[in-house]
Amino acid sequence: MADNIKHYLKRNGITRKKLSSDLDISYTTLASWLQADSYPRIDKIEMMANYFGVSKADLVEKHYSPSNSIDTSGMHYVRVPIIGTIACGEPILAEQNIEGYTHELFEEEPKKDELFALRCQGDSMEPLIPDGALVLIHKQPTVEDDEIAAVQVDDDTRATLKKVKHVGKDVFLYPINTTKYDPIILNEDNPGRILGKAIHVGFDM
Repeated sequence: MADNIKHYLKRNGITRKKLSSDLDISYTTLASWLQADSYPRIDKIEMMANYFGVSKADLVEKHYSPSNSIDTSGMHYVRVPIIGTIACGEPILAEQNIEGYTHELFEEEPKKDELFALRCQGDSMEPLIPDGALVLIHKQPTVEDDEIAAVQVDDDTRATLKKVKHVGKDVFLYPINTTKYDPIILNEDNPGRILGKAIHVGFDM
């Protein structure tokens, strides 16, 4: 676990002193964890996981050995906000909409504020996007037909993930799981907006 904490400190450019101050953990205690002389309680592990925007398992478990680790030199770690609810007409990345952060690796650094993430809820996009998957979204107001988009229907505070199809002035939002769910139609009577295009799906193993 000590190596994992060091990894996330380095990846996010955070000093030990800053971590100690931000989480109100004594520097001596933190140093003991980083030297593997002691082990943090579960509430402290959860606190650090939330701070780094990762799962508790990411801090506790050994994921890669040096022999099979990926060379990330020259790549960019980007802190991406995870969006919860969005009030109608409110900017997507307003502070009150952000429920946490994830960190993604890119060959080219994306522009500031052009990415956000959504946690898939329900089985309407299974098997392609399972319940609980974290979906990376590129912020844009339109997508092409048959692309998957994050869409907000005006009477809902949560964004939905659906495959998009334009038919005249209407926008059809199709689920992948068509045996259980029907399409949603956006029009004058049922307005909404496209928030962005789905570009990556992550899974908790």
